[in-house]
Amino acid sequence: MAGGHAHRHHHRDGVPGEGALLAATVVNALLTVVQITAGVLAGSLALVADAVHNLSDALALAVAFAARRIARWPAHGGMTFGYARAELVAALVNLTTLVAIGSYLVWEALVRFFVPEPIAGGVVVLVAGVALVVDLATALLTARLARRSVNVRAAFLHNVADALGSVAVMVAGAAVWTLGWLWVDPSVTLLIAAYILVHGGREMVPVVRMLMGATPAGLDAAAVAEAIRRVPGVRDVHHLHIWSLAEHEPSLEAHVVVPDTTSAVELETVKHRVKAVLAERFAIRHTTLEMELEGEASACPDRDLVVPH
Repeated sequence: MAGGHAHRHHHRDGVPGEGALLAATVVNALLTVVQITAGVLAGSLALVADAVHNLSDALALAVAFAARRIARWPAHGGMTFGYARAELVAALVNLTTLVAIGSYLVWEALVRFFVPEPIAGGVVVLVAGVALVVDLATALLTARLARRSVNVRAAFLHNVADALGSVAVMVAGAAVWTLGWLWVDPSVTLLIAAYILVHGGREMVPVVRMLMGATPAGLDAAAVAEAIRRVPGVRDVHHLHIWSLAEHEPSLEAHVVVPDTTSAVELETVKHRVKAVLAERFAIRHTTLEMELEGEASACPDRDLVVPH
């Protein structure tokens, strides 16, 4: 009968912290060159692993920076929803890369157990110490922005994992240097890989859910439907969908059924009541509501898409 649409396009102007992202990217790229060179010369798989992971940090930060810029591009005829999901795509790319690197490190560590190679422990400790300082500085630069963006949080996770990896590499280098325990190097590599795989996989789940249009975490579709049904003047609701176009931006569409005797003025009143409930109780402010009279609802092709009471 009638449709209601409340839609806010969030034009993200300059966002504080992006300068920190760019600086962190440059520093991590330079550190990667130093680590790979030192790792190859010292013969340390753990240091090379840490360097490869650090390279992924630099790439993750670069992708995060680019994605935040792209996400602010305005909507147009070919992209009516805009580019807000660029950050989700970037997060998925970063996390997939992280998991791939973790799997690669597991393989290399297992090979090194059976084919150990000489390691210059002193060089490993020194370079890993420098890397730790850079990793901690990078994590601090991106920490504030990571609280608000899954995209930056994925990059931040890269850096936290790398900082822990640097500590582990220092321990491995010291063990080889002082005790000659070559097995510590691949053992530490396995620990770094385990951390990467667990945390990377865990962060990937909500990103994939958002890209698949799943109901946002913390929102219960049945509870939302019941809240709509309790609005005065509402008989029922069906064809209800809740999703997130971008992080922290839940959207909803639904067919709201009202009595056949509802006037046009009353219809608008009911619609505004529903929108108010959705905004106040569930922070859903992007809504598309199709208002249907009971007689029309029986012929609605989507009448079977009902959220249970």
